[in-house]
Amino acid sequence: MLSKCRPAASLAVLAIVLSVAATPVRAMVCMDTSMTLDEVVGAISAQKGCESAMKVFRDCELTASGDVQLGAAVEKKCEADFKPGLSAAQTRAYKREMHACDIKYRNKSGTMYLSFTAFCRAEVAQRYSERALKAAGQKAR
Repeated sequence: MLSKCRPAASLAVLAIVLSVAATPVRAMVCMDTSMTLDEVVGAISAQKGCESAMKVFRDCELTASGDVQLGAAVEKKCEADFKPGLSAAQTRAYKREMHACDIKYRNKSGTMYLSFTAFCRAEVAQRYSERALKAAGQKAR
């Protein structure tokens, strides 16, 4: 129950709670459009291939923890080009490179380091995609 002795403080707390609860999903300007994080993930997933997915990621980067979701969408898009065709040894090498990204900034604090990790992982997946497409005689999309 709100105290009668401190109505101003109680109202201030109530105002903060209500303002946080009423805050809409944050949007960002990406590709000259106001988009939510989920919409950017959708735009990455809708790209034709890995290269264009990575371009959207770079254009829409937040340099914060939200980049983890964007990077994961790029990884998924790029992995479609190469992951099914990897040998056991290549799969281990890919996992090692991804793990190197995961530990690179592990002792750093701040959300920008989560972004750096997400970009590192997306770039590894992009390289594997480029190699697979080149080996198959296809141009990166």
